[in-house]
Amino acid sequence: MHIRRHISPAVGRLKLSRLTAAHIQSLYAAKLRDGLKPSSVRYIHAVLHRALEQAVRFNLIPFNPASRVDPPKVRQEEITPLDAEEARTFLDAARGVRFEALYVLSLTVGIRMGEALGLRWSDVDLEARTLRVSRQLQRMHGGGGLVFSEPKNASRLTIDLLLKTVETLRSHRKSQLEEKLMATGYDDSGLLFAAGKGTPLDAQNIVNHYFKPLPRRAGLPDIPSHDLRHTCATLLLFRGPHPKLVQHLLGHASIQLTLDRYSHWIPSMGRATAEGMDEALR
Repeated sequence: MHIRRHISPAVGRLKLSRLTAAHIQSLYAAKLRDGLKPSSVRYIHAVLHRALEQAVRFNLIPFNPASRVDPPKVRQEEITPLDAEEARTFLDAARGVRFEALYVLSLTVGIRMGEALGLRWSDVDLEARTLRVSRQLQRMHGGGGLVFSEPKNASRLTIDLLLKTVETLRSHRKSQLEEKLMATGYDDSGLLFAAGKGTPLDAQNIVNHYFKPLPRRAGLPDIPSHDLRHTCATLLLFRGPHPKLVQHLLGHASIQLTLDRYSHWIPSMGRATAEGMDEALR
């Protein structure tokens, strides 16, 4: 899609040997002027850089011109995680609603919504209280359909579940089976979260029609659904587990990403450091 919509119209007619860093930089600048987000332009850069790197390996060009271009920086989004009391209030408000299990998963294990919507019942072992993330569900850019793809971090294989989460999933499975019996023409693809006919769900529809009213109903500030994941991270880190464990739970590619994202949400870190040094030198 990036090649068809963005790269080919701009530089597709150029001979490979004549493609320069200036051409590529102009492409990125034009896309930003057209209103494309910096993160989207960075995706274009990733596709083009990878393709040209292959050309270098095939000795079609002596160097990768995309390596000499600076893609736009992406400002880190502001996050608004809930504190422990607010999280309990949110879960109380979500009790019994259609996607309660989805919200509980997001808040207790930090799973991304796309990963949750890609889950099958075969990925969950309720007896062992584990869950395996093997794919995610995404909507293709440019008005495309829903597709399953690899998760962001393929090494994030198995997650341990809280007892509360398991109980919520059991209740959700019972409701889903009842829904299946009542439906006609149910397309049973084994999805953990499915539409009334068993087909995959669109994350944006869930957010707009089901999630957004919940914080208001609970008397909480409006938050994006992704902040349930951030809430999971901040609640854990505030209570002292090693950040490496939180990194594994969230599926971050590196511990540096976890620390960069959440360290300022841990007010006790500075004091703990000082107390540790005090203890060492006492």
